[in-house]
Formats: sequence, structure tokens, C-alpha cells
Amino acid sequence: MKVIVLVKASEASEAGQMPTEAELRAMGAFNEELVQAGIMLAGEGLHPTSRGRRVAFGEATPRVIDGPFAETRELVAGFWLWQVRSLDEATEWLKRAPFGPGDVVEIRPIFGMEDFGEAFTPELRAQEQRLRDQIGSPD
Repeated sequence: MKVIVLVKASEASEAGQMPTEAELRAMGAFNEELVQAGIMLAGEGLHPTSRGRRVAFGEATPRVIDGPFAETRELVAGFWLWQVRSLDEATEWLKRAPFGPGDVVEIRPIFGMEDFGEAFTPELRAQEQRLRDQIGSPD
């Protein structure tokens, strides 16, 4: 199963405060373990929301909202994409990550083609697979 691991933003990350060398080394070592175990498919940190933008739909014309955005606890500062056997395995890996007091990280399973049921017709499955093949994305 694939999961996305969402690292929640903090006041420091939203202020653009970069990690220390020690923090970068610790995270690099953890990422190295994930890659060597075949778990990590991707992972990136995100710039603060002051450099981002949202597009709100529902009106006649989508509305563009420039950052920064309020409610830091609802924001994402980075992510990993992992391939694991179960949510429990992802949880065990995450418990080893070099985060500190107050940090919050969320794990969410990613839908697979099989999750969409009959509405995901053979034609739609073929289209999805063709697109995945074009971008080099694993199933």
C-alpha cells in the first residue's frame, strides 16, 4: 500500500526558519534508512505558505488567494510518499523519525485503482494506467 506522510507546519517552518545542520543530518540518515528498506518513493519539504497560493472554487470564477494562510496546525510543511505493507508498518517507521516535542505528522493511505469500485470502468483504468506509464509513476 502507498501512504503519504504529511509533516505539519510549525511557527518556525511558516517563518521560513531552515533546519540546523544537525537536524538535516538526522533527517538525511532517516531518509537513507527509508530508501535502503525500499519504503521511500519521494519526499520533499515545502516553502512557507507566504510563498504559496490557493485557488477557491464554487463561484463563477475560481478565486485566487495568496499566502500566508492562518492556522499553522492545519498546514503542511513537507511530505513523504512511502510504499509499505500496512498502516502499522508506516506507523512504526514514522515513530523512528527525528522529530521533537510538539511536531505532528499525519499518515494517510492513498487510493489505489481497486478502491474505486465499478465506477472505475475498464476504459478509465486503461486511461489511468496510460497516464502512470507516461509519467513513470508506480502503481
